[in-house]
Amino acid sequence: MLSKLFTGRPMVPRDTHEPHRASTPLELLFDLVSVIAIAAAAAGLHHAIAEAHVVDGLLKFSGTFFAIWWAWMNYTWFASAYDNDDAFFRLLTMGNMAGALTMAAGIQPFFHSLDLTLIVIGFVIMRLSMVILWLRAAFHDPIHRQTALWYAAGIAAAQVYWVGLMLGQSVLSAPVLFACFGLGILIEVSVPMLAERHGITSWHRHHIIERYGLLNIIVLGETLLAGSMALGDITAEHVDIALVYITLSSLVILFSMWWLYFSKEDHLQEQRSDLAFTWGYGHLFIYASGAAVGAGFAVIVDIITHHSKMSMLVGDFTVAISVAIYMCGLWFVRDRFALQGKLKHILLLFSAMIVIVPPFLGIEGIALLTLLSVIVRSHVACRLQN
Repeated sequence: MLSKLFTGRPMVPRDTHEPHRASTPLELLFDLVSVIAIAAAAAGLHHAIAEAHVVDGLLKFSGTFFAIWWAWMNYTWFASAYDNDDAFFRLLTMGNMAGALTMAAGIQPFFHSLDLTLIVIGFVIMRLSMVILWLRAAFHDPIHRQTALWYAAGIAAAQVYWVGLMLGQSVLSAPVLFACFGLGILIEVSVPMLAERHGITSWHRHHIIERYGLLNIIVLGETLLAGSMALGDITAEHVDIALVYITLSSLVILFSMWWLYFSKEDHLQEQRSDLAFTWGYGHLFIYASGAAVGAGFAVIVDIITHHSKMSMLVGDFTVAISVAIYMCGLWFVRDRFALQGKLKHILLLFSAMIVIVPPFLGIEGIALLTLLSVIVRSHVACRLQN
């Protein structure tokens, strides 16, 4: 079996100009499994903010979300370059999914007691699957062998660090643990940068754009689900017209966020490694803020129905800041390249206004400005094209 793992169907680079390259059913299943973990992280943020543990909740949400997104992203770019859809590729992908589910199970213990155990175990399962995939690529692709071996060695070394952190977490204070977590993040993000210096992998531009867009759709759907589930759980015992406004506002914000992302301009306009790193890494802020918007909706519902003693401004600012970060993320990965002149900064202007508006107009003002950002940006884009 082990010999067949490396001598089965060749894992050669895919054609970077392959026509009609689309996401596979296996990739879509992997997305859905990953979003289970994202939903768990968003739920943890919701409860932390509702219970007045804002800073603590943000730190834990940031750490858990990075782990989920990073494992998803690494697999996605690898599959874009090397997916041969044989039995071993499918089994190793399912191993990735098992790791994602393990991580999801570990998010609640991490939020409650800073217990990293299940998160690290799930993450290591996912990453070791990637080590095997990269070793397969090294075996079958001599041109990119050095790159693949750097990936395999770098990922394996990073997992040694995470296991060491897991084993030593009981003797570390919370600030030290968060600092060590941050160092682990730096180690992880440096691996692709070092590996790709030895040869750029054969990722498919249109395939990657589609993969990122599909995950954003699922994250935004989870965002709406987070608010609607909180609403459905408690409207039976408490009915308030304010809940209707929240529901309508959340729909306007969600649809506007979708519209802003799926504009007519290409996200990744050229197949360049420097642009790919900026675009690929920058999406962390888009995805995380999209998930945080759902947590904000749920917090507002808790406040209205007296399940949280936090001020309404806290819930409004949670949504406002999350939407603003989402817009800044879109400017960072797309608009500053796709649009021209001063008008390319339009989303930065609206993000600033959205952060200011909560004390004056609340969630309704956030929804109005988000909708206006779609209208104004679409008008600007059309003018520049003409």
